[in-house]
Amino acid sequence: MKANNKNYEKLSSIIKTLPEKPGVYQFFDKNDEIIYIGKAKKLKKRVASYFKNPESLSGKIAVLVKKIFDIKFIVVNSEIDALLLENNLIKKYKPRYNILLKDDKTYPWICIKNEPFPRVFATRNIIKDGSLYFGPYASVKTMNTLLELIRQLYPIRDCKHNLSDKNIKGKKYKLCLNYHIGKCKGPCAGLETREEYDKDINEVKEILKGNFKTIKQELNRKMHEYVEKLEFEKAQIVKQKIESLIKYQSKSVIVNPMINNVDVFSIITEEKFAYVNFIKVVNGSIIQAQTIEIQKKLNESPEDILLMSIIDFRQKYNSNSKEIIIPFKLDVNIPDTKYTIPIKGDKKTLLDLSERNTRYYKLEVQKRRSLTDPELNIKNILTKMKKDLRMKELPYHIEGFDNSNIQGTNAVSSMVVFKNAKPSKKDYRHYNIKTVTGPDDYASMEEVIYRRYKRLTEEKKPLPQLIVIDGGKGQLHSALKSLEKLGLRGEISIIGIAKRLEEIYFPNDSIPLYLDKRTITLKIIQQIRDEAHRFGITHHRKKRQKSTIKTELTSIKGIGETTSITLLKKYKSVEQIKILSLEELEKCIGKSRAKIIYKYFQKKA
Repeated sequence: MKANNKNYEKLSSIIKTLPEKPGVYQFFDKNDEIIYIGKAKKLKKRVASYFKNPESLSGKIAVLVKKIFDIKFIVVNSEIDALLLENNLIKKYKPRYNILLKDDKTYPWICIKNEPFPRVFATRNIIKDGSLYFGPYASVKTMNTLLELIRQLYPIRDCKHNLSDKNIKGKKYKLCLNYHIGKCKGPCAGLETREEYDKDINEVKEILKGNFKTIKQELNRKMHEYVEKLEFEKAQIVKQKIESLIKYQSKSVIVNPMINNVDVFSIITEEKFAYVNFIKVVNGSIIQAQTIEIQKKLNESPEDILLMSIIDFRQKYNSNSKEIIIPFKLDVNIPDTKYTIPIKGDKKTLLDLSERNTRYYKLEVQKRRSLTDPELNIKNILTKMKKDLRMKELPYHIEGFDNSNIQGTNAVSSMVVFKNAKPSKKDYRHYNIKTVTGPDDYASMEEVIYRRYKRLTEEKKPLPQLIVIDGGKGQLHSALKSLEKLGLRGEISIIGIAKRLEEIYFPNDSIPLYLDKRTITLKIIQQIRDEAHRFGITHHRKKRQKSTIKTELTSIKGIGETTSITLLKKYKSVEQIKILSLEELEKCIGKSRAKIIYKYFQKKA
């Protein structure tokens, strides 16, 4: 630390004076710009941890520490206060080394305007004038459907008139078309009182909060009241409103109606990105949902990212839920709120739904990214393979081997090459087994691996980063023997894949690895294995066919390879040629050669 940071003494003195209290710390660079903001349960302990063992820090954090020129802090009352302050400061200053949660300014809200006879409308601008805002809505379609429902249920004005008592009494405004078609009751002309209008607005508020149950009960009460008074037309109008409400509610996901006012969160983390899903449930219905992608900056833990996301989402959606469903335990508690980690039941179903949405969103983002940046997509695939297969470097160049011998004849091996996770067919090779007699997979694999990499080393050509052997422990062991002879063991990563359960075997490890069947790593290994098998079988078939031509037809005196190929192309096999008539043979290869072949097979018969 002293060698790397000339400002060490200044920083040491600051750290010594830091309190053992909860708070937020800010790291500044030499230009007096904030480069990182963090929260702490105990400021002194947390900040000191950056400087105690600099050699043990990960790459990105080590770079951050080298750039710290000054430290400032803010003491707060509790850890949750520190978390809230950290979230707000990160949004304000956007430090380089902090993850940045997506800003909500692009998402629309539903506003109930603070004015006489309030309007209800969609907006993207929040004005602090006492108006009520509900949202934000990640889906504009969902928001518009909700606004349409409100307009069906309640005749709320959409004009921008200033409906003050003075203007109404002075008859400043004329009734518009909405009044005549029943979409407004004409408060501008004094035809609806504030009390009547505000009753509708209060019910709109309940709908926007997700309290459909309360509204349905109130509408049912009104409907029965009208029926008792024999006001059937009014009762029918209320009934239609109830049906509209039920129809809208049926479009949203319904869970157990006893689950009321709950927030659900799930997270998927990868090397560079994290994905967090939020679902809000009120009275058994999912009324809001959103998934975001977060770019990691300093290898933040899933716990830290999830906690920051919870605070951000709850602020964004003005959520005051008393229960939060999460996939794992968090250390920081939110006052008057409990965490639930469900194992089974309806709450587990909700968590599973959230996790499924997170996975779908991640795949969608990755597909979009792969279309816009194919090279980045390839690198992500290779990075995943490197991690799954315990490799030291990315497998840009992979070679796969398979043996083919049917009933012990014409033993061959095939080698396929994948570059950047795609087949490189011009580099494929076939090997005729030379030193092995009979069907011996292990010895054949040993021979081919030795021949391949002896040649590459002699010609000083680049070696692959990964070798894939079609087979289990036995074939892998044989391949390793050849690499050992060549002094290449440990220089190239090598694995074996057994067909039965798709087990992945590693050198010196008797316990196989079972990869998730959906992972891209297994899919590419399977593709390499299948391609090597296909390529080997094709070559083996040609070799057998050529062998058949030599032993059966070309052994006939006076019949050459060209005639044999002509006959086999037309009749497919020697067995079919044996039963041909003289006339049929003459039509195909002429009289003289037809007579020779016909006589040969007649004698053998």
